[in-house]
Order: sequence, then C-alpha cells, then structure tokens
Amino acid sequence: MSRPLVRVLGQGVRWASSLRGGGSAFPGLVMEKLHPGFVAEELAKLPLGVVVISGTNGKTTTTKMTVQLLRSQGLRVFTNRTGSNFVRGVAASLLAEMDAFGRLVADVAVLELDEAHAVHFVKQVRPRISLLLNVMRDQLDRFGEIDTTRRMLSQVARATTGTVVLNREDPRIASLAQDVTEGTAVSWFGLSDALRPMFPSDDDMRDGLRQVDPGAQDSDVPSARRPDADVVLEAVNARSVELDVRGRKHDATVDLYGVYNQYNAAAALATSLQVLGDAADVPSLVAELGKVTPAFGRGETITVQDKPLQLLLVKNPAGFRLSLASASAQDYATMIAINDQYADGRDVSWLWDVDFDALRDGGVDMVSGVRAWDMALRLDYDLVRVAAVEPDLEDALRRFIADSGERPMRIFCTYTAMLSLRRILGDMTHVAAI
Repeated sequence: MSRPLVRVLGQGVRWASSLRGGGSAFPGLVMEKLHPGFVAEELAKLPLGVVVISGTNGKTTTTKMTVQLLRSQGLRVFTNRTGSNFVRGVAASLLAEMDAFGRLVADVAVLELDEAHAVHFVKQVRPRISLLLNVMRDQLDRFGEIDTTRRMLSQVARATTGTVVLNREDPRIASLAQDVTEGTAVSWFGLSDALRPMFPSDDDMRDGLRQVDPGAQDSDVPSARRPDADVVLEAVNARSVELDVRGRKHDATVDLYGVYNQYNAAAALATSLQVLGDAADVPSLVAELGKVTPAFGRGETITVQDKPLQLLLVKNPAGFRLSLASASAQDYATMIAINDQYADGRDVSWLWDVDFDALRDGGVDMVSGVRAWDMALRLDYDLVRVAAVEPDLEDALRRFIADSGERPMRIFCTYTAMLSLRRILGDMTHVAAI
C-alpha cells in the first residue's frame, strides 16, 4: 500500500472515530502499524523543528502556554492538543491537522510527552529544543523510583540538537546539563531565593525545607551558586508576578489557579525565547501570559448553577501541597475525588506525604472516588473534618453542588476522576471540549 494511501486510510479512521465520540489515539495506532516512519517524516518538514516538553508536573499547562506564546508571535504551531502524549497520540494529532492533500501547515511542533513515551519518541524524532520541568514521585507503580524518571529525561536531553531548557531549582533536572550532547546549548529558568522554599524538590520535601509566604522579602535558605537563568520568577502576588527576563524586570498577569502555574509560565517563556531567537518580542510575550486560560482539569473553572467550580488535578505530594497552598480553604466548598486506575497510579500511598492541615478550618464537604475511604482516613489523621463520603462520583458531585450554598466550589481530583467529573458536568452545563 502506498504511503499516500496509508495516510488517507489513517485520516478516514480518524474521521470514523470522531463520529463515535472517542478513540483519539486509535488512528495513530493504525499509522504506527502501516507506516512506522509517518511521524518522523512529517515533523522533519517543519522549518523550526520540534519542541518536546516533559517532566513529572505541569506538562499540559506549560505546553498550552508555550503554544499560545508562539502563536502570538505569528508562528503556525502544531501540537498534540488532545493530551495524547505518546507517539501514536502525536500521529493521531497529525492526521487531524492535515488537509485533504496530506499537508501540515505549521512552522514548529510543540509536543507534550509523557516521560516514558518521550524516550521512544526521541529515538524517531530528535527535538531541536526540549523543556524538562521537574522530577517528583509520581505514579511509582508505573515508572519506578524518581531516578528512573531522571534517566528517561536524560535520554531526551541527549537527543536534543539545539537547546535543552532546564529547571535550575530541581537538582535532578539541573544535573541533566551534564548529559547534553556536545554542541547542544543549555538554557535555564528558575526562582528567586525568596520563592525557592515554596517549590520544594522531592529531596527538599523529605528534608523538610521550610515554606514561606509568597509575599516575603527574604528567606533563610542560602543562595547557592546556580547558573544564570534566562527567566527568573522573582515574586508572586495573587494573579500578578514579577519576572526577570535576561536581566530586565517585567510585571505580568498569570490568571491561573496555583503558584505552580506561575512557575510554569516562566518555563513556557524561557522555551519560547529559544524557539523565537532574536525575533522574540519580550514585552509582547509577557503581555500574552495574561491571556492564557487553564488547560482542562488544571484549575479549569466550569460554571454550574451560576456558581464557579474549579477542577484541580492532583497526582503527587508536591502538586497537591501547592494546590492547597494557593487559596484559603474557608473560601471554598471543597471536594476530593481519588481514583486508582492505571492512569492515576495504582499506589495511592503518596497521599500520606501530603500535609492537609490547611483544610482543618474549612473542612472537606465531600470525599469520593474508588479510594474515597482511604482519602477520608488520611484526612482524619490530620484532624480534617469530612462532612460526607460517597464513592460514586456522580452521586457525590450532585450532592456536593447541592450542599455548597453560595460558596465557590473546588474539586481536587486524580486524572480518571477528573475525566469522569467533566463528563458528568457536561450533562449539567457547558464544558469545553478537550
């Protein structure tokens, strides 16, 4: 079968799958079987190459930010927008974006890739730029210890041909600089000394690094000899941030829930600077950050019964901790939904590494999901009042909304719980397509 015919077949499978309301990666599986070189051949045609974004936390939001920043500068950007962050997912996204003649109109690809699947991807496609965000304990039953994740990301760093953008505050990510191939540059993004304790690495969490008020002007954490960074998050205050971009101060708005997303903004900006090179308009890029909306389930706000409901994805101790620190529990009606499906990670023992003291004053209105009783037990150990436990997500959600009164609502949820909740909410109100 000729390659054009295989591509047409793949597009036909994609069209048929879309009519059935799902199967986003299945057309990519067809292409993998019939034309294994499809992804590499198509991405090789892009004049500005491929950007790979990987790491334990923040991939989806940071990818979305980077795509929007680059598009604001006039670039045509291809991305795996469905969140299918493995090779066949990229193939399916390519089929979706191609026209009837098999043409992909794009200057650059910005791809979110799962750490494990990134290893397979870079064997086929060497990225021009890679952004490696962090290494935290996340779904250990899937990927093993954090040093295993670090080794996966080191293969991405070695495969990168142009620039590797690294988080200088994560020791395992910073150490990847030594794995970069000769001739490939290293760029950094980072934090001011005052903000570093707010974003503990996995080692910091075990060593008990002190958290500080984001408005604090100093820190008792000593300044280490760290590499100069292209973008430094200097200060945060609610929705506004102060950034140092190559030695110049800029004030920006980042209207996304959670201080971790303000740090993701610094990572996206640092990556965009590498893609754009001398053509980068820094003030324009900084202004564009204020227009970014949340990725689905990552602080996404859905209006239901005229009240805002935020979905907050949690999957490891650091992410949950930072989400809890981002707003007072007393301001919200709070629900927690914990599943243990493969995509969540079967082992939920990481919940015992999260400090839930911040929820004591406001309590938790509803706990749900497959591991609802495990979550309720964990909260009980931290003396957090739990008003109700209902493992069935739909029953729990409807009861939670009905009992929330006039308060805005937020739900901390694992990945499959988030997908189920969005589907249930879709029957109640408008929910943006993924």
